[in-house]
Amino acid sequence: MKIRIGLGYDIHRLTEDRPLYLGGILIPYSRGLLGHSDGDCMIHAVVDALLGAMGERDIGQHFPNSDPKNEGRRSTEMLGVVSKWLYERGFQVSHIDTVIIAEEPKLNPYVSAMKESLCKLLKISPEDLGIKIKTNEGLGAIGRGEAIAVWASVLLCSKGEKENNE
Repeated sequence: MKIRIGLGYDIHRLTEDRPLYLGGILIPYSRGLLGHSDGDCMIHAVVDALLGAMGERDIGQHFPNSDPKNEGRRSTEMLGVVSKWLYERGFQVSHIDTVIIAEEPKLNPYVSAMKESLCKLLKISPEDLGIKIKTNEGLGAIGRGEAIAVWASVLLCSKGEKENNE
């Protein structure tokens, strides 16, 4: 059985005059995440974790900010590309766990929609995706409401292995 584990992390500043995309959904808020793409740091962390589990380098190597086609690009598109790569290599997602760290906005009302969005993109069941929301207890840039960060871990297995072990 081939099992791979990946870890991803991303952080983006909150800024005026940008929409807030997180977990593939638009969240109503007065600020959004600064980035070359749509700035969805949740998807970026998941993409990095998936890439790491496949033995690849980070998201910036595969979707560089020097490439004009990535400017303003939806992170859901990048996740779709990476998801396709992992399935082509004979892997499937067994489980993903994420931790979103943000003081504002309050994100608990959006967890179900984020889960639905990501599960659809990754072709996984809701029980195969954990989403937790934490604050930084007022500490640092996140605690001051200047940024949002996300940690993600993934477990990949060879196609067929997940079903054989259930």
